[in-house]
Amino acid sequence: MTDVTTVEPSRIRRIVAHPASLLLIGFALMVATGGVCSVVINKLFDTFDIARNTPLRMMGAIVVAAICIAVYKGYKRWIERAPDRELEFAGAGRELALGLGGGALLFTIMTGIVALLGGFEILGLRGAGAIWSMLALALFSGVFEEILLRGIVFRQLEAWLGSWIALALSSALFGVLHITNPGATWFSSVAIAVEAGILLGAAYMLTRRLWLAIGIHAAWNFTQGWVFSVPVSGGEAPLGLLITRRLGPDWLTGGDFGLEASVVAMVVATLAGVILLLMAIQRGQLVPAPWRSQPS
Repeated sequence: MTDVTTVEPSRIRRIVAHPASLLLIGFALMVATGGVCSVVINKLFDTFDIARNTPLRMMGAIVVAAICIAVYKGYKRWIERAPDRELEFAGAGRELALGLGGGALLFTIMTGIVALLGGFEILGLRGAGAIWSMLALALFSGVFEEILLRGIVFRQLEAWLGSWIALALSSALFGVLHITNPGATWFSSVAIAVEAGILLGAAYMLTRRLWLAIGIHAAWNFTQGWVFSVPVSGGEAPLGLLITRRLGPDWLTGGDFGLEASVVAMVVATLAGVILLLMAIQRGQLVPAPWRSQPS
């Protein structure tokens, strides 16, 4: 008979393996990765005088997204010491396609409602416009922000405190991170926290993977910026496919922050998020708070 002994993890390993430690390490690692990659890529583009709206910008975003995915996989393997289920490539195409279609449809529905209420007009067709820079922005924001907010922050908070607290805290953080954007207000940050925080958090909870959330996030930004030529989270209004203008009060149009800060966007996106959340609950995907899972 073979004597099998169990090796207890060291105190340092137990500290590192706690969800709070993994959250801080993962957050710092991904922020550093995204920041360094962005600085390096932009420096290269400036050095070689590469225009913003070119296919090379899109290629740069693909490289940065690939690096972020690789770093996350390394974090899972060597720091968390767990298999990477969130960014498994098997089945990624289907979930990503569903997310892209869903994100584009959601923003189109919301924009249509704002137009019916007199807050948005289409004046003409511009053409390709800033398609490459908007594709690059959508790809980077979708991959980087979802890995950071859902793959690390939400997931570790959920392991530590349960799904409901994790959803509330990660959504609030998502809104706070947008408060320094140009044109941001406290209402725009609340809108982002509620509509996007619930929607994207629920997309992760439903699948326990990041591809659906990445697709929704990227398509929302691309549809907003390129198709409807609307500022994305307070940036300058890009030269998109359509020539458009926003009319009326900020609660309807989102003001300088863009249509995603409108009451209509909050209602439409939050409703979609609640539907995904109910589906996740039906599938038994909620993680209870540790103190609730203990027998009385």
